Amino acid sequence: MSGAFENPDLSYGDYLGLDRLLAAQAPLSDSHDELLFIIIHQASELWIKLSIHELTGARDRIAADDLGAAFKMIARVSRIQTQLIQSWDVLATMTPSDYHAFRPSLGQSSGFQSFQYRELEFLLGNKTAGIGVHASDPEIHTHLQAVLAAPSLYDECIALLRRRGFADSVDAAWLTVYREPERHWDLYELAEKLVDLEFRFQQWRFAHLKTVERIIGHKMGTGGTGGVSYLAKALEQSFFPELLKVRTSI
Repeated sequence: MSGAFENPDLSYGDYLGLDRLLAAQAPLSDSHDELLFIIIHQASELWIKLSIHELTGARDRIAADDLGAAFKMIARVSRIQTQLIQSWDVLATMTPSDYHAFRPSLGQSSGFQSFQYRELEFLLGNKTAGIGVHASDPEIHTHLQAVLAAPSLYDECIALLRRRGFADSVDAAWLTVYREPERHWDLYELAEKLVDLEFRFQQWRFAHLKTVERIIGHKMGTGGTGGVSYLAKALEQSFFPELLKVRTSI
C-alpha cells in the first residue's frame, strides 16, 4: 500500500467546501449585526448535526452492548454542548437596538422551526413535541416521523437494563445501580454520562432563555412563539427523569 496521498491536488478549501460554506450567509438588511446572528445559528446547526451523528452512534452501540464506544460518543456531545452554550455569550454582545435593526427581515422564521433540534430531542427521548410545523416539507416530515418512531437513546438504555436482568421498574433498576455501583459499574458510568449530558443541555436551554430575555425582554418571539415564556417551559422538561429522581431515593 502506497504512502502517497490519494488526492494530492485536494486543497483545504476544497475538502471543507469553503466556497459553499462561506457563501451561505446572505443578510437581508444593511444591519451590521445580522451577519453575527446568521453565523451563530448556522454554526449551531452544524454542532447539532454532529451531536445527532454521535448520539445515533451511541444509541446503536448501547443496543450492541458496546458501552465503551458509547461513552466516548456521549462525552463528545457533552463537550459540543459547551460550544453551544458559549455561542450564546457571543450573541449576547448584540444589544436590543442592534437586533431590532434587522428583526423585520426575519419574517416568520424561528429557531422553533429547526428540524435538527427537534430530531435531537427525539433522539434523546423527549418525544412530546409535534412535527406539524414541518408538514410543508414532506422529506423532512417523513424523516422526523421515522426518528419519532425509532427507539431513542434512553429507550436503548432501558432495554439494556432489561437485558441485564432488571425486571422491576426503571426507577427501581437505576436505584439498584446507584446503591451498588461497584457491582454495576458500566451501568453506573452510563447513567452519569447521561446526567452530564442533560445537565449541559439544560445549561444550553437556560443560556438561550437569558440571551433572548436580554435582547427582546418578554416580547413575543419570531414565528409566533412565546419567546422567553416558551423557553422557560422547555426548562421543565427532562430527558432522563428517573436518573434525577433516583438522587432523592438513595
